[in-house]
Amino acid sequence: MAAATLLRTVFGFDAFRPGQEDIVNAVTQGKNVLAIMPTGGGKSLCFQLPALVRDGVTVVISPLIALMRDQVRALREAGVEAGALTSGNTEEETAAVWDAIEAGRLKLLYIAPERLSSGAALGMLRRIGVSLIAVDEAHCVSQWGHDFRPDYLRIGELRQALDVPLAAFTATADAETRDEIVRRLFDGEAPETFLHGFDRPNIHLAFGAKDSPRKQILDFADARKGQSGIVYCGTRAKTEALAKALRDAGHLSLHYHGGMDAEDRRITETRFQREDGLIVVATVAFGMGIDKPDIRWVAHADLPKSIEAYYQEIGRAGRDGGPAETLTLFGPEDIRLRRTQIDEGLAPPEMRAADHARLNALLGLAEALHCRRSTLLRYFGETQVTCGNCDLCDTPAELFDGTEAVRKALSAILRTGEWFGAGHLIDVLQGNDTDRMRQKGHDALPTFGVGKEFDKRQWQGVFRQMMGYDLIRPDPERHGALRMTDDALPILKGEASIQLRKDSIRKATSRRPAVKAMVNEEDAPLLSALKAKRRALAEAAKVPAYIIFNDRTLVEMAEKRPNTLDEMAAIGGVGAKKLERYGDDFLEVITGEAETLHPSRRKLAGREAGSIYDRLLEVQTDLSRGPDGIDKPLTCSASLLAKVASTRPKDTGSMSRILGDKRAERFADAFLDVLREAD
Repeated sequence: MAAATLLRTVFGFDAFRPGQEDIVNAVTQGKNVLAIMPTGGGKSLCFQLPALVRDGVTVVISPLIALMRDQVRALREAGVEAGALTSGNTEEETAAVWDAIEAGRLKLLYIAPERLSSGAALGMLRRIGVSLIAVDEAHCVSQWGHDFRPDYLRIGELRQALDVPLAAFTATADAETRDEIVRRLFDGEAPETFLHGFDRPNIHLAFGAKDSPRKQILDFADARKGQSGIVYCGTRAKTEALAKALRDAGHLSLHYHGGMDAEDRRITETRFQREDGLIVVATVAFGMGIDKPDIRWVAHADLPKSIEAYYQEIGRAGRDGGPAETLTLFGPEDIRLRRTQIDEGLAPPEMRAADHARLNALLGLAEALHCRRSTLLRYFGETQVTCGNCDLCDTPAELFDGTEAVRKALSAILRTGEWFGAGHLIDVLQGNDTDRMRQKGHDALPTFGVGKEFDKRQWQGVFRQMMGYDLIRPDPERHGALRMTDDALPILKGEASIQLRKDSIRKATSRRPAVKAMVNEEDAPLLSALKAKRRALAEAAKVPAYIIFNDRTLVEMAEKRPNTLDEMAAIGGVGAKKLERYGDDFLEVITGEAETLHPSRRKLAGREAGSIYDRLLEVQTDLSRGPDGIDKPLTCSASLLAKVASTRPKDTGSMSRILGDKRAERFADAFLDVLREAD
């Protein structure tokens, strides 16, 4: 069956998202493919659809058990035979997967990369007739990346051993990571590469300088009460404290980190997947395996470790395409911590330099003077950017010429021998006569007291922006003392000027933007009722709510209000299996009653054959007593009408073989006229 047909009948979509169709065609044709697509851009469909078109089994290598289980559940709900062999399987689950393999029914088999370390894995995969390897989160193969998984290095050998095409997918891959993916997975032979835009225009981007950070996070969550969100923190202790603060403020909130008991982590993951309006406060251990499409916001209570990490973490919001919001808080301590982590790490010097560059790119985004989206996407090589959905497009930054202030700060750093942190340097600039100042003799420096135009908070803002522009760095060998970088020399010598943000050296104001509603006021009550129905069905089936239908599908139902199963089938995300399983339940919420249809007609709902069936039924009614209305009554069963509508016989002979001679004599010509009209 053609990919476009399966897209509609299995997954319930009338059209591909931008870029999907070319990738699907290349994978279906058996080409080696590397696809870099934005998180939430529909990567999974690009290997799931070809798996249904191609013969044999597609093996999907995915890094997390939770992600695999969710994708398998969603595929089964759509009527696709899929299974996963993971360490988390029960004996019954594993037996069911093997039964499906041996019966030749299984189309997609999900496995973790760790399974490849077993010698038995290759023999098993050879035996079951693998025809395609799909690699999800392919950047895990790269030691340059932030999610390196050593077991991914075995995938290239697997491709050669099975001699089958490989399709690799990732959302974050800079040039170094892409090169390493090609070298490791494709043995250096360039695959057909698809690099689709990194932009997620539905996500609002915002940064804020830390100023009572707990209150800033609580205010942000309060403005979005009842929406699912993630708060990322830099430490385990902070996740627990902030989750409690959110609960005390009336939110449904849980913490998550790598130090928790495995069962407690699993409970948190499950609740987040299944419940609406839950906030998880987590370290970055949480999220890579979270495929929940209706996360409405992501906040960072601490600065992420790189621009790629930031992009991937905010990318967990709004995967359904609906509006989503982000807030990232940062301060000088974050910058100092991230620099120290890089400098004290075990990576070789060239990798440390690359990590500093990645952090610099993120700090450039944090201290951006103009549109954040264009700054972010420029890093990924995109220059044609339309935004209007970031804090700097909402309210342009106030700028001032910071050259003199920066030169004063650099002078203070140099005259104190690059041995001190920002606190002491600010005392020097402000002329604060402390015991330490006199002890070091710094009260006699020419720079003592030259910076009285700014108060302490404002100077902290200047130093933070200087760190953000990589003009100064903490020196790990001098206990974090600030030292000047080569980039600062032109400013110090008067050969270059620099603009700073005035708003970020003033006291931060608490911005509480209005929540973007998913639907208009008139449709909101119906959307709530549809969500309640979805929640009840999900709880009964013990699956995440979005596996029944995601938010976008429910929004379309609320706006279009389908009255029949045929109209319901036209809603995006309602495939044939889901229509059969849930159509009546949701139609009843919308119209107050389920549609009464014969089972044979119900199976044709949403397909062209359904309207042909209805026309055949009308014609049959007119001819049931013959053309003159005087003959003995004669009709065709609903299953016969459905067969005619589906198979569309072209001539009287074919029609007779379906209907039998007696019925064909009365109905064949009229039925053929209906079929010709439909063509």
